[in-house]
Amino acid sequence: MTKMDSQAATGVQLLEVSAGLEGQRIDNFLLARLKGVPKTMIYRILRKGEVRVNKGRIKPDYRIKEGDIVRVPPMRMTQADEPAPLAKGLLERLEAAIVYEDKGLIMLNKPAGIAVHGGSGLTYGVIEAFRQMRPLCKEIELVHRLDRDTSGLLMIAKKRSMLRHLHEALRGDGVDKRYLALVRGRWPATRKQVDAPLQKSNVRSGERMVEVNPEGKEALTLFKVARRFGEFATLVEASPITGRTHQIRVHALYAGHAIAGDTKYGDEDFSKEIRELGGKRLFLHASDLRVTLPDGEVLAIHAEPDEQWQAVINNLVDG
Repeated sequence: MTKMDSQAATGVQLLEVSAGLEGQRIDNFLLARLKGVPKTMIYRILRKGEVRVNKGRIKPDYRIKEGDIVRVPPMRMTQADEPAPLAKGLLERLEAAIVYEDKGLIMLNKPAGIAVHGGSGLTYGVIEAFRQMRPLCKEIELVHRLDRDTSGLLMIAKKRSMLRHLHEALRGDGVDKRYLALVRGRWPATRKQVDAPLQKSNVRSGERMVEVNPEGKEALTLFKVARRFGEFATLVEASPITGRTHQIRVHALYAGHAIAGDTKYGDEDFSKEIRELGGKRLFLHASDLRVTLPDGEVLAIHAEPDEQWQAVINNLVDG
């Protein structure tokens, strides 16, 4: 969370970095905090060295630390404490998607197609919606992320202490995450894991892609066959041991079994056949989360995929 002074929209702002945000890039930090400011303007003030941290100049790739005081120059923007109201239908949909909530944690069965946060042309995401839905929770933050087109269980911390606890659990083995994925072809029962390093790269269009590369970061995903549909498709359970961007999607492709509906790493012919069955989405769903809470209680949550997913599965032939 941040503390933001309440000066006029064009005044200087001082943003204080609190626990749980350290390690975040300065541009992502500002994008999340300066609602109403065009993305291009944020990158411009960073390039020109107009953003100061602890009264000193920083580079655009600077990673923030707890206690940093970030000085933002005067800019034209909407009031940061008056976010644009989000559509009532979206808020109701997200409220209905909550599968668990206590005083420190929300677990959401995130619908496919909704981003977890604003940015990249989006003015809002799940976290912006929940800040509006839970205005008294001043410390509300995403614990982790899901791709926009991936559905399923997403953790949102309502307190800084919970955020710190869950981040520590994610770095160790305190969180068990399982996904369901519908993949092309007959996944062999003997293929129980994909251990292949992943590296981010930018293609000519500027779009960020991830690829298997010996120089990348180590990445390991465990796979288990859940249900077969002849030679056409397999429903697999995927357990990412590491947490790399697009990890399951790229590892499935690397194994020769692209995920249905994946516009980045998929097989267009396979995805087209699934679309003809009514499957107009990415068939990757975070179905199970098991986490130990600060008081030692083990929380195990299961969330079913949406009706569209179920309808496609019902239209496939077992085999």
